[in-house]
Amino acid sequence: MTSTPASRPHLTTAISEYEFLRWYWLKAELETFAREIAVRATGNKELLTARIGAALAGRRFEEPMPTRRAQGRQLSAPLSHTTVIPVGQRSSQVVRAWMLEKLGPSFHFDAEVRDFFVQSDGTTTMQDALDHFHATRNQGSKSIDSQFEYNRFTRGWHKKYPDGSRDELLADWRAYRDTPIDRRGRI
Repeated sequence: MTSTPASRPHLTTAISEYEFLRWYWLKAELETFAREIAVRATGNKELLTARIGAALAGRRFEEPMPTRRAQGRQLSAPLSHTTVIPVGQRSSQVVRAWMLEKLGPSFHFDAEVRDFFVQSDGTTTMQDALDHFHATRNQGSKSIDSQFEYNRFTRGWHKKYPDGSRDELLADWRAYRDTPIDRRGRI
């Protein structure tokens, strides 16, 4: 049985994949370490973690299939309610400006709106995008993706300590992230 460190180890090639995966790492730390060990340093935090873990274990990493990207034409002004959204339309400044004009300052590209555009099959319209925005409001708390661990921690902490101070939150966050995953309590 291997012993496990009580404090966060340094990122070196001597760390095992198991030990690496037990700890919280900032994305910047992962990017730097990936470059040091000649691993591709792009992508989100989960992807970087998977690549580095595989490298530390001596496994070949199979890159995931790329997501559907913009294919050809992207929308340009002027837009209307009947404008058809092309396959692979990005959450562009042109789309943002039109949505802000129609919805006001409450509009932002959240996960639901971004997914709507990513899933566009070339038959939906900008009116459908407005309808989707309205349909996905006021649904209560939405889940936070695992790569946004600080945001998930913060939401849980505020629920548990509604009158807590920012300093208390940050102190608890530092203690949480400096504890191995397998020894953390739930917040």
